[in-house]
Formats: sequence, C-alpha cells, structure tokens
Amino acid sequence: MPDGDLPEVLTRLHAAATARPGRTLVAVDGAGGSGKSTIATWLAARVADRPVVLLHADDFFRPSAARHARGRWSPEGFWLDAYDLDALVSWALAPLAAYGPATYRPSCYDPVDGTAVRPAPREAPDDAVVIVEGTFLHRDELAPFWHLSVYLDAPLTTSTRRMAERDGWDPATEPAHRYTGAQRLYLRSARPWERATHVLDTTDLAAPVLVDPSRSAARHDAEPGRTS
Repeated sequence: MPDGDLPEVLTRLHAAATARPGRTLVAVDGAGGSGKSTIATWLAARVADRPVVLLHADDFFRPSAARHARGRWSPEGFWLDAYDLDALVSWALAPLAAYGPATYRPSCYDPVDGTAVRPAPREAPDDAVVIVEGTFLHRDELAPFWHLSVYLDAPLTTSTRRMAERDGWDPATEPAHRYTGAQRLYLRSARPWERATHVLDTTDLAAPVLVDPSRSAARHDAEPGRTS
C-alpha cells in the first residue's frame, strides 16, 4: 500500500473536515494509472471519526455511442464527451454540497452492459466526508465543488504505461493516443495543479510525495504537447 506523504494528506483532510460545518467534498484527481482509486480507498479507510461516501467519476460515464460520437479514438471525444457532467453534478455533487440532509445517486452508468441507469437515491449524513476519485475533476464544471482536492501527478508516459499494463493494451496504440491526448487537453484547459489544494507526486506509487505546484507546471510544460 502507498505511504509516503499520505498520512500528511489525511491530516489535512481531517483539518478541512473539522473546520467547517456540514459535509466535506474531497477530490482525488489524476490521469489513469496515477493511483486515484488506490489513494482514494486508502484515505476513505482511514477517516475514523466521520461517515464516508466514496464515489467514482467513471460511474458517471455516458453510453458508448455518446462517448465515441467524435470517433472511437478521438482525444477530444474523451475529454468532452466521456462523462455525463450534468448527472454527476445534479445527482451527486450539488445535493452533497448543500447543507442539511441530502440524497444522492451514486452512478448513471452500468459498465457491464454500457447503458444509462437511474439507481435508487441514497442518504448522506450531514457530517459525511465525500471522496470522489476520477479524471478531469478540476475542470471548470466541477472545480467549484471541492473543499479539499488532491491532484495526483506523474509523467504521462508513466501513468499511461501503468494503465496499459493494468488493462492489457499496448501503450503505443490508439487507446493510448486517445487517452493521453485527452489528458493533454485537460492539462492545457484546467492546469489542475494550480486549482488543487494539494499536489501529490505519484511517480513512485509506493511513496507519494507532496510537492509545490510549480514542479508539476515545469514537468508538464516541458512534455510533448506542452500545456501552456
């Protein structure tokens, strides 16, 4: 399991949660292969004094016909069309960000058959810590919802290689082109290291390190397809 500076991130999460009334919304953002699911699960398991709601942005995918409307391997299609942002906001983030009792829906997509779904609403306690993990979480439509956010930063070549190994495809093929191209569009549009409250370098997943945002800026501005 990862360690490194994660205990410090957990301490800061606790401080953010206790400094304000109501629910606390936390984003764990990063490219595929950056460690989002692992780190979000690690944090969720260690919030001992409050109820936790853990959500996955990929559960708010749009059906494949919509995701691939610009072409099966289009980077723009993944960046602009992959997620049902209206559902993510109206079914989950907006009600969870409001004060008082809240109901939310945890998904709008069935990954087994690739169809849209409308699950039964769930209740969220007033003092819950809501952790959302996924890509593109600092885009304009979502960034205002976070009380605390962590951007997981690793070289795109590293995160893409990890994702390819995990999912069983060649990092030099069209899926990699679609995904890394979409990430570059996101980085150029949102510069998430500037919007996140914390930046965690996950080049070494076993020991993530809190870094200054300027380090991420220098890294990505120097990569092919630079973001500035």
